Amino acid sequence: MGPVLASPINLYVIWYGHWNPTHQSTIRDFLYSLSSPAPYPSVADWWSTARLYTDQTGSNITRTIALSGEFYDSSYSHGNSLSRLSMQSIIKNAVTSHPRALPLNPRNGVYLVLSSSDVRVQDFCRAVCGFHYFTFPTLVGVTVPYAWVGYSGSQCPGVCAYPFAWPKDSGRPPPGTPGGNTIMRAPNGDAGTDGMISVIAHELAEVSSNPLVNAWYAGDDPTAPTEIADLCMGVYGSGGGGGYVGAVSKDRWGNGFNVNGVKGRKFLVQWIWNPVKRRCFGPNAMD
Repeated sequence: MGPVLASPINLYVIWYGHWNPTHQSTIRDFLYSLSSPAPYPSVADWWSTARLYTDQTGSNITRTIALSGEFYDSSYSHGNSLSRLSMQSIIKNAVTSHPRALPLNPRNGVYLVLSSSDVRVQDFCRAVCGFHYFTFPTLVGVTVPYAWVGYSGSQCPGVCAYPFAWPKDSGRPPPGTPGGNTIMRAPNGDAGTDGMISVIAHELAEVSSNPLVNAWYAGDDPTAPTEIADLCMGVYGSGGGGGYVGAVSKDRWGNGFNVNGVKGRKFLVQWIWNPVKRRCFGPNAMD
């Protein structure tokens, strides 16, 4: 078993491309919510499941995630068609661009690259909505965990922002047509952003429990190791699975959510594997 992120995390966000400030504010509030009090069930309550994972010394994943810096790569420093490996070069650029470079923090830093709607990324929409890994010293200078998540609102909302958009092959009519408005409404008003938040949560849980890709995997089949969020994709409430998100709440406007955040925000975040209960779990569970 490898390490987990047991020390308080300094999270550094790299906004790659052109971003809508409203979408940025929603994402920031989610990140602030990870370590801030809010009415139950809260984002911090959701993170408590991730905290159940320990390293070889018995130290749990940290409860503290601080948004410690932001870098705006609005010039598309590496173009608008990126490979997976490009993320490391984007991080390198962010920590060396003076005068407003991010700190290079191998001790307790995690770097989160968020790409805008017009950026194409290798395997995005086809195989992944986000991923995590660690940097190579030959490229960045140190080994540090990072994650990438793309904005899917215009490229593939039915893939990466479900249940706020129907998959293309679902047979459902598009929104605005008869029968097409039965899709769950996004709690913060934008399917791409709200869908992205669940993917960010997914990747943060996995990068914290498996930062060097040699630590925690979930499930009961040792021959098919799956990371702690991958096993629960598409499950947001009790009874979820097979395309059904599970039992979640609706606000007075009918927007779906399962956790509360700062400033009265509400979010819909997928469950993760609980190693004690040995099942997918979230704070909105009915059992």
